[in-house]
Amino acid sequence: MEDLKQVTKKLQRSVAEAIQQYSMIADGDKIMVCLSGGKDSYAMLDMLLYFKKVAPISFDIIAVNLDQKQPGFPVEVLPTYLTKLGVDYKIIEKNTYKIVMEKTPEGKTTCSLCSRLRRGTLYEAAKDLGCNKLALGHHRNDILETFFLNFFFSGKLETMPPKFKNDAGDLVVLRPLAFCKESDIETYADFMDFPIIPCNLCGSQENLQRNNVKQMITDWETEFPNRNAIMMNALQNVFPSHLLDKKLYDFDTLESKVTEDVCL
Repeated sequence: MEDLKQVTKKLQRSVAEAIQQYSMIADGDKIMVCLSGGKDSYAMLDMLLYFKKVAPISFDIIAVNLDQKQPGFPVEVLPTYLTKLGVDYKIIEKNTYKIVMEKTPEGKTTCSLCSRLRRGTLYEAAKDLGCNKLALGHHRNDILETFFLNFFFSGKLETMPPKFKNDAGDLVVLRPLAFCKESDIETYADFMDFPIIPCNLCGSQENLQRNNVKQMITDWETEFPNRNAIMMNALQNVFPSHLLDKKLYDFDTLESKVTEDVCL
C-alpha cells in the first residue's frame, strides 16, 4: 500500500508534467484557484502551493469558493481550513442554486445550467481580483469521461483541454491535474483528511450519463490495465488527415488546414 510520500510524489510529478508541457504558469501570474470543497480542488490547491514554494519563478495564488446557497452548505468549513493554511482567499456568495432549481425541468439534470452559471460568476470574480489565470480541479479521468460523453452523445471529438482562453479572451483557464489519476487524488485526500463538502446539487443526481461512462472506463481499465494512459496519449496524438473533418484537412488538395498535420 502506498504511503503519503509516494502518492504525493506521483501527483507532484504529474502536475509538473502538465505545467511544463502546456506552459501553464509564468513569472508574475496571479492564479485564482477554484475551491469547491471536493477532493480534487483541495489536492490542486496543495500542489500549486508546493510549486509556488519551489518554482524558480514568482506567482501568486488566491483560493476562491462560490457559495451557491445550496441548502445545508457548511459555510464555515472553507474559511476555517484556508485560514489555518494561511492562504489568501475569497468566498463569493451567489444564489445560483435557486436559479438552477427554477429553470431545470423536472427529471432533467442540473449540470449544464449550473456549470454555465458557476463558470460565468468565477470568470467575473477572477477579473475583479486582478487574476490573469484561473485553475480548475479536473483530472485525467474527467478529461477521458468528457471525451466519451461528447463522442457518444454529442457527436464531436472534444474534451477538456489542459489550458485554454475564455470566450472573451481575457482569462487563461488551467487544469493542472490533467495528468493526475483520480485514484491517486483519492488516496492523497484520504491521507490529508481534507474537510470534504459533498455536492448535493449535481453530485446526488442519479442516472447521469457521466456515471455510465465512468463505469465503462473503469471496467476497461480493470480488464485491460493501462488503458486510460493509452487513451490519454491518443488525445495528444491527433492526425487530421486520418479523420473526416474538412475544416482541419482539405480533401480536395490533400493539404492540412492546421499548422501541424502530424501532431496537434
